[in-house]
Amino acid sequence: MLKARVIATRATKRESARSSKASDAPTKRPTRSRVARDIISGLKEAAAFARGEIPLPVRIVNIPEPVDVRALRSKLGLSQSEFALRYGISLRTLQEWEQGRTNPDSAVRAYLTVIERNPRAVIEALAGR
Repeated sequence: MLKARVIATRATKRESARSSKASDAPTKRPTRSRVARDIISGLKEAAAFARGEIPLPVRIVNIPEPVDVRALRSKLGLSQSEFALRYGISLRTLQEWEQGRTNPDSAVRAYLTVIERNPRAVIEALAGR
């Protein structure tokens, strides 16, 4: 068993001697895919933008504050079913919002803001249907 290990070690030394000769030769760089080139180009562009070397278009996005629907409903002193019925919201949707499973979209956030600021006006507007 010892002999086999020594032989394997010698072969490994021979192979490493051969590989060191091969590494002296210039290695051909593998060609990059189009995706890789695009990623590298984008990273270079982002770095140049961060250094202030180039301008890039910037978009400012307004992210509205989250609405605490449960707090709003509690402030008005309504149960979930009363709130849903009074303001025309699905009870299940209201429950999903309160449990944090989903969030109201931007139009509903605006509606909830109006309910919070002037609930009487919303009730009157909905009664005039």
